Amino acid sequence: MNLEQLRYVVVLAEELHFGRTARRLGVQQPTLSQQVRKLEDELGVSLFDRSTREVSVTAAGRSFVAEARHALRHAERARAAARRTARGDVGELSLGFVGSAVPELLPRLLRGFRRAYPGVEVQVRELPSARQIEELFAGRIDVGILHALDEGAVPDGLVGEEVLRDVLVAALPRRHPLAASAPLPTSALADEPFVLFPRALGPALHDRVTRLTRAAGFEPRVVQEAAHMQTIVGLVAAEVGVSIVPRTVSSLRQPDVEFRRLTPEPEPLSMQLVWRSGETSPVVRNFRRLVGESGRPR
Repeated sequence: MNLEQLRYVVVLAEELHFGRTARRLGVQQPTLSQQVRKLEDELGVSLFDRSTREVSVTAAGRSFVAEARHALRHAERARAAARRTARGDVGELSLGFVGSAVPELLPRLLRGFRRAYPGVEVQVRELPSARQIEELFAGRIDVGILHALDEGAVPDGLVGEEVLRDVLVAALPRRHPLAASAPLPTSALADEPFVLFPRALGPALHDRVTRLTRAAGFEPRVVQEAAHMQTIVGLVAAEVGVSIVPRTVSSLRQPDVEFRRLTPEPEPLSMQLVWRSGETSPVVRNFRRLVGESGRPR
């Protein structure tokens, strides 16, 4: 028994004529007759009564045709589901991201992806860059948005693509004497206590900040570390210290914090979309394509 035979029987039950049924199905009448007879022999019952002038459905045939219609509908749904999955229209996407992606990049990407693929369930996790690398290798996230390592390199087994180019700025308590300076010389922060991101969790960002301060002639005096950008901004607002953060963090709009452009202007800070080499998921492919269209570096 196969789906082709089921279709033959269902259409024959509607047409009650072998010639019309064969034309409707686009097959030769002898082929149709042979397949219906073969199915009846397999079932051990007659589905149709035949005479030289008419065809009628037996009681067994009526029961069989009703179930055959259900089976054909289920088969069509299965076919459609497989095609939607192959296109990436349905499925799941686990996305890791750094805190500095939250104010601008992440909302734009998620809005666009959800509109284009409403059938995909998206799970998001805020993770430092180093943790995202670990989670990618472990298969616990599908893609990550993280601060690029030096020269844009990613570990073997991963692929990275730049999606945002940011710049570092100073974050100071609103009442700090240097908060009115625009732009602010990096060297002016030499004697300030710093709130910084831990190097173990974000080596790319941490090293970029320390290279900047060393170029200005000092090592930052770190009095507090924090793993999330919102926490860093909150600690700056509490006057625990100053910080140097990606410009996108200024969109968090903490009223007690002032963000100031630094001079000389720091080199750009790259943010990357990263995924596993050889990734075949259609959902990941679609997300990468959308990022390429709407998240180009700027």
